[in-house]
Amino acid sequence: MSDIRRKNLKDVSQFNEIPIGWGEVTIEEICDLGRGRVISQDEVKNNLGAYPVYSSQTQNNGQMGMIDTYDFDGEYVTWTTDGENAGTVFYRIGKFNCTNVCGTLKAKSENVNLKFLSYQLGQVAKRYVSYIGNPKLMNGVMGKVGLILPTVEQQKKIAKILSTVDDLITRTQSLIDKYTSIKQGMMADLFSRGIDTATGQLRPGFEEAPELYKETELGWVPKGWEVQPLEKLLVNVSTPMRSGPFGSALLKHELVEEGIPLLGIDNIFVEHFENNFRRFVTSQKFNELSRYAVRPKDVVITIMGTVGRCCVLPENIGAALSSKHLWTMTFDQEKVIPDLICWQLNYAPWVKAALHRESQGAVMDAIQSKALRTLLLPVPPMAEQEKINAIYSTVNTKQSAQRQYKQKLEVQKKGLMQDLLTGKVPVPV
Repeated sequence: MSDIRRKNLKDVSQFNEIPIGWGEVTIEEICDLGRGRVISQDEVKNNLGAYPVYSSQTQNNGQMGMIDTYDFDGEYVTWTTDGENAGTVFYRIGKFNCTNVCGTLKAKSENVNLKFLSYQLGQVAKRYVSYIGNPKLMNGVMGKVGLILPTVEQQKKIAKILSTVDDLITRTQSLIDKYTSIKQGMMADLFSRGIDTATGQLRPGFEEAPELYKETELGWVPKGWEVQPLEKLLVNVSTPMRSGPFGSALLKHELVEEGIPLLGIDNIFVEHFENNFRRFVTSQKFNELSRYAVRPKDVVITIMGTVGRCCVLPENIGAALSSKHLWTMTFDQEKVIPDLICWQLNYAPWVKAALHRESQGAVMDAIQSKALRTLLLPVPPMAEQEKINAIYSTVNTKQSAQRQYKQKLEVQKKGLMQDLLTGKVPVPV
């Protein structure tokens, strides 16, 4: 056995010896390697049909469109050969197309289960990507990748176990998406009609009871509501709305491995705060930059990179700093409930329209201070906000439970893959 094949074997199995019943192979020994063809956006646009076209992207399962012809028919493993997603592996079955930045694998015999292979190769393929210039994982390198395979019966059993977990993850994500759609639909009613505090029900619409409404800059809203610019809803403290620190105020070498968290884009998601902290500052630096400190129930929105994701910081956030990639806002909780502000910033059409106008119709690549400060928002009386928030919180709680369940499944899948794909835990057939 050559050194490189022994190295590949150890990369995959994490054992010095092959598990009993498993055999060492290279991809080119068990699969025919191929590649897609050049498929332009114009071809997709002019030949709409039922057969997917897969490209180098990873969103939407790698699909860039659908056309009326197909180049591949059957069971394959594909991977992205070029770009930032190089080495991302997919299992494909049926009639499909892929572009010239996709490689293809077709099993040479029935002793290879491609579903299993997609899981095992997905664990190691990115290790073989060349990052000299544009990242690449071409057929010549892929063919030499070494793997260890159990019997085909074991491959099928392992693939079935992992596919079952994947199906659960997919169904859970569908529920999360469903709750997102529900919240978007609820917003249209709750922030245009509101809740009758006497009955606890939605008010009749404007067409049905125009006497209950008044005209404002945002259109017709219930009488007793206000329309206020966002800056009027901020609490009266020093720097209630802040972004930074900038420039020399915080240099890269001043970040430490442990200490007080510095929040970034990777902590802020749509109505979800991720407390997996990666950057820290010392207590001394935190005190120097205290004007950027966050507070419990602050509303935070991303303003660079992935623009416009918004969440509310938890009550137990503790000491932490905001960063220049975020706008952090502290609201007067006697005027507004922060969660309802966050809800609007994420989903409200009047928010999207206002920010779109500020970006002059271009794709929004940042959110400026003025755009946020002057943003007009409907403000119901606090008693009505509390009723709206109770409805919102019910849906949010259900969505949060599904999100936690999905995370649990993903952890379980990771452990299963480590055990099953390496032979660490034998699978009886």
